Amino acid sequence: MKLIIIIILFVINIACSSLPHVIKPVDNDKVKLNGDIFVVNHGWHTGIVIPSNLIFQRMPGLKERFAGTTYLEFGWGDKEFYQSKEITSGITLAAIFWPTESVLHVVAVPKKADKYFANSHVKKICIDESGYASLLRFIESSFFKNNSGEIVKLKKGIYGDSQFYRSVGDFYLMNTCNKWTAKALKSSGKDIRPFFKLTASSIMSYITDNNKKSDELTCY
Repeated sequence: MKLIIIIILFVINIACSSLPHVIKPVDNDKVKLNGDIFVVNHGWHTGIVIPSNLIFQRMPGLKERFAGTTYLEFGWGDKEFYQSKEITSGITLAAIFWPTESVLHVVAVPKKADKYFANSHVKKICIDESGYASLLRFIESSFFKNNSGEIVKLKKGIYGDSQFYRSVGDFYLMNTCNKWTAKALKSSGKDIRPFFKLTASSIMSYITDNNKKSDELTCY
């Protein structure tokens, strides 16, 4: 029994400290709002879509790769599983039960997400200016940067005009792609609890409930 408790506490400790870390919004850290924010449910995986121009200002490497697109979708996940052309049980089990390297999947989205991802479940969310600023910082902090401060390209992405990049943090059972989305929402000022958001359905349910309580926030 004691061993089980120790294991549980160990897992919780790892989960709470896993990269990338949530960025706390700061009142004097604001940006000019200029677009819609969307969360896309692709079935088992969620991604977040933001206007490209402000992240381009922070990350010239993304601007160089995706210049001309209006929005970008960001998704985080296991390096081997996410980039694999053929998913095997070995890859799946390793991704779930053993800490593995992570990647970011970045996709050019030429129009609003609810139009571009017509066959996926898409939810719009509203955030304030300080929340937007910390969301941008969270996304930037999710990228691994080399000694020259540059982001690192990997394989071509899996749909549309897309690209994989090396990320920070390890993927495992308690640090999933959906938890990354939850951390992004937490960074944007939402009261979501990332520890409990490990599935796509839990993310979308939270957004539905939150939107009902956010009438006082004007979407930009």
